[in-house]
Amino acid sequence: MYPETAYEITTQTPRPADYPTYLPAPEGPVMLPSELPPGVQMVTLPGGIRTLAYTQPTAPPAPPVPVSQPIPTWAKTTALLTPTIGGGIAVAGIGLSYAAPGLIVLSQALWSAVALIAAGVIAAPILLRTARGKSVPHITQNITATGMFGRANGTINYR
Repeated sequence: MYPETAYEITTQTPRPADYPTYLPAPEGPVMLPSELPPGVQMVTLPGGIRTLAYTQPTAPPAPPVPVSQPIPTWAKTTALLTPTIGGGIAVAGIGLSYAAPGLIVLSQALWSAVALIAAGVIAAPILLRTARGKSVPHITQNITATGMFGRANGTINYR
């Protein structure tokens, strides 16, 4: 079936001392796993026979395809509100720059009003005391009662 080879095939002894013990005893020539050339592996055929064969390298798994996810609603809302808030702050700054002279005058007027109120609080009792001209009347009450539920009698004295 196969043509005659031009070279002689040599093999090792049936079971060398460094042959791994976990492998079954070979039926034919022995070749150590470290002697296998790249791309050759020990395979088991469907009939149960183990032999050496060239194997195809396994293709690496394809990287997962990224799935586009929808943009969250909060991100859309924030993105839409950001220019509006920024524009509002800019307009407020411009309005304050135009209103600055008026605000300065208004703050001075408010400080004047605070000073007037403070002066009124201090001056009002003094003015009331001097306008009456006499001393404040002193009232004394004497109340007496007999028993827990007795009738109470009292007198009021003006001085």
